[in-house]
Formats: sequence, C-alpha cells, structure tokens
Amino acid sequence: MKLNQLAGREGSRKKRTRVGRGIGSGKGKTGGRGVKGQKSRTGVAIKGFEGGQMPLHRRLPKRGFNNIFAVRLNEVNLGRVQIALDKGKLDAGAPIDVEALVKAGVLKNALDGVRLLGKGEIKAKLNFEVDGASKSAVAAVEKAGGTVKVLREKKAAPEAKPAKAQKKQTKEAGGEATA
Repeated sequence: MKLNQLAGREGSRKKRTRVGRGIGSGKGKTGGRGVKGQKSRTGVAIKGFEGGQMPLHRRLPKRGFNNIFAVRLNEVNLGRVQIALDKGKLDAGAPIDVEALVKAGVLKNALDGVRLLGKGEIKAKLNFEVDGASKSAVAAVEKAGGTVKVLREKKAAPEAKPAKAQKKQTKEAGGEATA
C-alpha cells in the first residue's frame, strides 16, 4: 500500500452545498431561503418575534428580585482549612483572612469576603479574621485555643414604630407617646 492509495471510507466525507450557484445546482436563485421578506436577507435574527402577537416572554409575569446591595460571601468549612493546614499551604502563626485563603487555594476568588462554617474538625490554634462566622465554627475554633474576629457585624434591626391604635390614644389624650 502506498500513501497515494489511502482514502477515507465511502461516505465519510461529504461535499459542502454551494448555494446560489445557478438553477442546475438545485440550490440556486433563493439559495434555500424561500422567497422575499426580511428573513430571506442575511444578518437577520428575529428572536422572540411572533408576527406582532404579544411575545411569550412579555406575556409571562415578572418574578423575583435582584438585590444590588446584597453582600456575597464565600463559605468555608473548618475541615477545608484544616486540610490546607495539613498540606502546609496555610501558616498557623499568621492570621487567616480572605487573602490567605485565596493564596492557599482554599478559595478561588475573594468576592465580598468570607464566612466561616463549622463543618469539619480543627486541631490547630488559629486566629481567623473573617466577615462572618457561625456559632458552631466560633465554638470549635475557641475550643482548639484560637480566636475568631468578625469584621462585618450584622446591622441592628430598626426600632419598631408605635402602632396606629397607640398613636390615636395618645392624640386623644393630648399627650406625647411613650415608647
């Protein structure tokens, strides 16, 4: 057998259809696009258009809410931190914060901060500086002799306004409302 005798199997290679190359080709004139109109032209994509009828994506009701002020935190379990510590990627003496966790490969990117969760076991005495921590995580770290410094405190709930009935009574009495 010689190189010039090699060939693909029958039917393995198919020639491309050359459209718009005359009537005899079978794909001449309109080139398989039908006749006339906007869609017979090139570069037209009418996605979601239903011939003037109200499109489905506009008939359906709006749902949900996207809070632009939401704080997106990475969640890290204590077990993951312990594994990184065992592999020597984290230094037990230095404070463990977002930058240290990203550098150690525990987190992919920093987002808005990190929240420590209590799944897993921690053996070393570590000092964490995180944006949030669960009660179980704080308890586990303190049991091992470490500390958890929470950088982002939860906002306190605003004080409740006096009820309408209470306002009405104070108005009738002519005095000030006592809270």
